[in-house]
Amino acid sequence: MPLNDHFIYQPPQEPLEIMYEDEDLVVVNKPAGLLSVMGRLPEHHDSAYLRVLDLHPTAKVTHRLDMATSGLLMFAKHRDAEVAVSKMFQARTVKKYYEALVQGAIQAEGSVDVPLITDWENRPRQIVHFELGKQANTLFQLMDYDVETDQSRVRLEPVTGRSHQLRVHMMHIGHPIMGDKLYHPEPAKFHLKRMALHAAFLSFQHPLQQHLVEIKSVIPF
Repeated sequence: MPLNDHFIYQPPQEPLEIMYEDEDLVVVNKPAGLLSVMGRLPEHHDSAYLRVLDLHPTAKVTHRLDMATSGLLMFAKHRDAEVAVSKMFQARTVKKYYEALVQGAIQAEGSVDVPLITDWENRPRQIVHFELGKQANTLFQLMDYDVETDQSRVRLEPVTGRSHQLRVHMMHIGHPIMGDKLYHPEPAKFHLKRMALHAAFLSFQHPLQQHLVEIKSVIPF
């Protein structure tokens, strides 16, 4: 994610929580506010990847989470694992879902299928663009609705993996994610100083060892 040169990066300093580890893979619980990978400037280098490299110098990135998103983030420990995991993601055999708090009363379940493209004049924002955008699909399911706060707790399952996909799709259907500084019109109205989006679940057939791996993370909001 490109970072504005004027952005003041203050990542959380608590140690990374390791949720799963074997000789091929390591899955961490990334806190909100920490970059997944190093930014361009030296002051933006602290990241989940850099911290994993301190433990495993040959580790490789397999996927990313937005800085404002917390939750499960997987790294490969070596090149063979990186290749195997990449094929797994390309084949869409990794099951993952997120949990979010969104504005308003959302319907019980549904699908958002609108194409996305980078808004180049306002990077890193993404926008819906039906002519030039890349196909993007998100499934959602209502878990709970709080009348007092007018917020819905939803489970989000990205079928595709576009940048900011969940955030833009929820905004597009009129239910922006609470605390989202890019896509919620009033992010400061959320009671927490973070965005309410968490990568909560990963499930896959281990690409090198062939056993089923399922990892769940506690929702921090």
